[in-house]
Amino acid sequence: MIKKILTISTLVLLTNCAYNPKIDTAGRSGTFPEAKAVEVTNDIQHCKQFADENTFRLYDNVNWAWGQYWHIGTLGIIPARELKYKTRVQKCLEGRGHSVVK
Repeated sequence: MIKKILTISTLVLLTNCAYNPKIDTAGRSGTFPEAKAVEVTNDIQHCKQFADENTFRLYDNVNWAWGQYWHIGTLGIIPARELKYKTRVQKCLEGRGHSVVK
């Protein structure tokens, strides 16, 4: 039983380590006179590096998994928690003028 729990926990933590934001590159956000999509690859790299430097990933993933446990256990009464890493990458990209699909 303990092996199953450890295996599932490890898989959940590993799947949350890879976040690739989806960006709408066709349009503009409305606040910029020209499209910013030409810099999207550079901006993704910078935002991921920023989020890595400012997020303790193990704590973030464990906290997320614990939040999912409570979300499922209470049948959705307690809202699910977003990963801080993911939120930081999204806000960074939005701050650079990209439309991030959530």
